Amino acid sequence: MTRSIEPDPPGPASSPPAPVERAHGLAALIAAHADEAERERRLPQPVVDALTEAGLMRLCVPHAYGGPEVDAATLVEVIEVLARTDGATAWCAMIASTTSSLAAFLPPVTAKEIYGPLGVVTGGVFAPNGRGATAVCDGVSGFSVTGRWAWGSGTQHCDWVLGGSRCDDDTFRLCWFPAERIEFHDTWYSSGMRGSGSLDYSVAEAFVPADRTIRPGVTRATVDSALARFPNFALLAAAVSAVGLGVARHALDELVLLAEGKRPQFSSRTLAESTFTQVEFARADAKLRAARAFLLSEIGSTWDRVSAGDPARLVDRAGIRSAAVHAATVAAEVADVAFTLAGGTAVYESSPLGRCSRDAHVVTQHIQTAPKLHETVGKVLLGVDADTDLF
Repeated sequence: MTRSIEPDPPGPASSPPAPVERAHGLAALIAAHADEAERERRLPQPVVDALTEAGLMRLCVPHAYGGPEVDAATLVEVIEVLARTDGATAWCAMIASTTSSLAAFLPPVTAKEIYGPLGVVTGGVFAPNGRGATAVCDGVSGFSVTGRWAWGSGTQHCDWVLGGSRCDDDTFRLCWFPAERIEFHDTWYSSGMRGSGSLDYSVAEAFVPADRTIRPGVTRATVDSALARFPNFALLAAAVSAVGLGVARHALDELVLLAEGKRPQFSSRTLAESTFTQVEFARADAKLRAARAFLLSEIGSTWDRVSAGDPARLVDRAGIRSAAVHAATVAAEVADVAFTLAGGTAVYESSPLGRCSRDAHVVTQHIQTAPKLHETVGKVLLGVDADTDLF
């Protein structure tokens, strides 16, 4: 009989958070389109529509603008659940939802314009690859922006796309562009996260009103909530690492299914009956559970602090960043263990284990969860001066 390493999601009597429950409910649809996403290098429209209808592309939109405004732990759990079926789907939901958290920093009128409609999806790239020149259009002050950004995950299905820009007033701004101003470039030929559609995009002399921009680290939140007070980059790092946790769990799930029936060549025992498999599987499972618990613990303590009205401290941010990097690293290791234990079966395209391994390693390459961040975390913990402006 097939078994799962973790219990099934709780039933209605347990009253799980609605977004988590909805994420579980999309598993069959996502799984049915995962191969298509891999082949087409972007999410299929039925998956985009289902995620949007379920509200899983705008999890961080403030209540003030009709959004769910989930807590940080719920965001992580939703992304993890989606990734347990398909990493690329989770990646797109992660990018869209963390981008939606920026609604709390826009002027209320602008935030309602962009994030008020329930079906709106936003995404984009923080990197300051744009150049903005002060301009006036129809009496409105703003910036004429030109630039090109890589890693535009899921931007092809966005209504608004962000891009970081250095402007001629000596400011760094995030700019919101309507989808019709975006030009996409077919650059996404990758080893992992193929279905995420993380291609390049650009704008040319696109006018952006000043109230459709924010200055990261300078612009104050216009919404008073725990989510708005939660450190932005820590939230993003946690959500990125959640993709890795879900992908690694997917890999272990697939190994369980395989191990029950597969008898390796020259062996009379199934893979599940192999002592080596048992030991390595148990170790991988323990490592993954521990990494997940570390991440949720750090998120939870900081959430309690900001919910009480206190600001997140540098040590709080360091704790989340450390847990996120650790989770991403462990997730890649666990996915590799599952791939190795599966033997030759894993190398075929029909096995999801190769995809899990490739996807998990993409998570470790993200700037928010890259191993090199341990240096900054170490400096903070040791009391050494460190550049933590974007920490």
